[in-house]
Amino acid sequence: MSKQDLFLVFGGALVDPRENVLADPGRVDLVGVYNTHQEAMKAWRSRSQSNVDDAYIRYFIAPLHQLMNPEEDD
Repeated sequence: MSKQDLFLVFGGALVDPRENVLADPGRVDLVGVYNTHQEAMKAWRSRSQSNVDDAYIRYFIAPLHQLMNPEEDD
């Protein structure tokens, strides 16, 4: 079976803008899942820039393929 790279883009309000702790994980903004890091970066940049005026809002890119196959090294 071939390897599939997947990247999750998500974000939300933080408790403190100096730390990456979500204030309400139940209200996370799930932007989407992308096949390439480049696609994920494009979505991340778009959503991050639309919230640039709020220091408490932050978006992240999570490499889902590393969670799905932890025994494999990238």
